[in-house]
Amino acid sequence: MVLASSISDGSLPPGSQLPPEDSLIQRFEVSRTTVRKAIQNLASRGLIEIRRGKGTFVAPPKITQDLTELSGFVEDMQAIGRTPTARLIDKRVINADRSVARNLALVPGTLVIRIQRVRLADGVPTSFDETYLPRELGDKVVTHDLEVEPIFALLERKYGIPLLEAEYRLEAVLAEENIARALGIETGSAIFLVERTSYSVGARPVDYEKLYYRGDMIRFVTRLARRTTGGTKNN
Repeated sequence: MVLASSISDGSLPPGSQLPPEDSLIQRFEVSRTTVRKAIQNLASRGLIEIRRGKGTFVAPPKITQDLTELSGFVEDMQAIGRTPTARLIDKRVINADRSVARNLALVPGTLVIRIQRVRLADGVPTSFDETYLPRELGDKVVTHDLEVEPIFALLERKYGIPLLEAEYRLEAVLAEENIARALGIETGSAIFLVERTSYSVGARPVDYEKLYYRGDMIRFVTRLARRTTGGTKNN
C-alpha cells in the first residue's frame, strides 16, 4: 500500500495520525477488508501502532541496542540521542524464588528487594524492568529516587560496587496483562524478555534483572567472531 512508502520516505513522519478507515477507502478506492488487511500488515511490521480510542499512528523508528558491553538503560538511550525517564511501579521485600535465588547465589526463600519500573524513551514506554537486589544492598538503593537515579550509577558511584561483567539471556515471550498494561500495549503482544545478571569483584552477583522490551520498538545487535577450527574449513 502507498502508506508504507509514505512512511518510508517521511511523508508520514513518526507520531502522525493515519486517516480513518472511511477516508482510506475513498482515497484508494478499495474495500474495507483490503484497508484493514493493509493496516494489520503495517502494524505487524512495526510501522504503525494502534491506540485504542485514539486512532492509528506512525510508529517511531526502532531503537537499535548493541549487545557489546554492559550498560544500563539510561546510558543506552543517551548514546543514541533519546531522552530516558522512568516511572516507579513498586518496590518491596519478597522471598527469592528458585530463579532469583540461583541468579543471586542465594538460598531460595532468602529475602531480597524487588524493584519494578517502566522505562521510557522520549516519553514512550519501552521496557518494564524487574530488578532484584540482595536485601542488604537493596535496602540502601530504595532510599533513593529511582525515577531519577539509575541503579547502575547508584551501585558504582554511591556504594562503590563496580559492575564488571554480566550474563544475558534473551527470549521471545508474550506480554502478560500487568506488563502489557504498564507498556500500553495489547495483552499477548510479542515482547523481548532479557534476563541479565550483573557481577562485581570476585564474580559476585549483585543485580539480577528481568527486562521486558516492546518488540515493536527495539532490535538487538551484536557482532560475533568465528571460532577457530584448527584449519579445517566447514561451509
